[in-house]
Amino acid sequence: MAVPDSLTLGAAPLSAAQSSRPSNHVRHLKALGRFLVVIGLTYLGLLAVTFFIGRVIPVDPVLAMVGDNAPPHVVARVREEMGLNKPLYTQFYIYLRKVLSGDFGVSVLTANPVMQDIRRTFPATMELASLGILFGAGLGVPLGVWAAVRRGKLVDQVVRVIGLVGYSVPIFWLGLMGLVLFYAKLDWVGGPGRIDVVYEYTLVPSTGFLLLDTAMAGEWDAFGNALSHLILPASLLGYFSLAYISRMTRSFMLNELAQEYVVAARAKGLSEARIIWRHALRNAMVPLVTVIALSYAGLLEGSVLTETVFAWPGLGLYITNSLQNADMNAVLGGTIVVGSVFIGLNLLSDLLYTLLDPRTRTR
Repeated sequence: MAVPDSLTLGAAPLSAAQSSRPSNHVRHLKALGRFLVVIGLTYLGLLAVTFFIGRVIPVDPVLAMVGDNAPPHVVARVREEMGLNKPLYTQFYIYLRKVLSGDFGVSVLTANPVMQDIRRTFPATMELASLGILFGAGLGVPLGVWAAVRRGKLVDQVVRVIGLVGYSVPIFWLGLMGLVLFYAKLDWVGGPGRIDVVYEYTLVPSTGFLLLDTAMAGEWDAFGNALSHLILPASLLGYFSLAYISRMTRSFMLNELAQEYVVAARAKGLSEARIIWRHALRNAMVPLVTVIALSYAGLLEGSVLTETVFAWPGLGLYITNSLQNADMNAVLGGTIVVGSVFIGLNLLSDLLYTLLDPRTRTR
């Protein structure tokens, strides 16, 4: 007698979607696990690099704290208190535990906890870089599209020259020339610093972003003054990112415009504007997201020269002053924050892939 199958027992066969649902969950969990492992290893590598850089550079953090003329017994006591007399692997474990708890030590230069100084200075850098990337991406993407559509024509040549100048001219020189022309000669913008002294001590910051704080407080005179100080350095940073974004946009668009779906769309009679902006640019935005994200991260960590020229009290100037004064706790703390920003923006760009390219959702 034959063994009855599932149909004779009254059990309905599983559909393809039902049978594949557990495997989909397992695949997603495995992908999430691999992603978290990569992020963890990346961050661990960042901490390891910063730790060993702090140990191999010819700067003694103990002497930076107590001074070169301190008695030997004081130097030995402070070295023991800082744990620098322990084996290197023990020092790294202590360093790792403190950093993961948000403790970067105390700054020799300001005598404040490094994390407190970073909370004070990072909003200034973020405000500067955010306005810069809005300028760079807001103009760089349309210029790159325009140059790709008009390939080989005058518009294309002008856009490429603009990008070449942005790559070639040092940003600190542009900053100095901008101050001489627009501040000293024409008086169109504010000078160095974030805001004039007359407003600095009357404004109570709540978020650290001066434009937001002044707008929330209804201090529109202070808002205009802060904007006048911000517009020139942000424009220079934006021009620096515009050069890169426009060049990459042009390259991505040229690749998309040569695809067969563009030829098919034209054969169907779709308008050129719809083909360019609705189809080609949408596909080009997938790799362009990474370009914009990394440009933003580059502005956050690469604004050191701009902040130095404009006396902008941001994270870049803080790290520069700390390095000049052998304040390694502050330097390494700022480096970790910048590296964390890069990791976070890469994570954000990966998440945006799933929104822009549905094909990635099934991988």
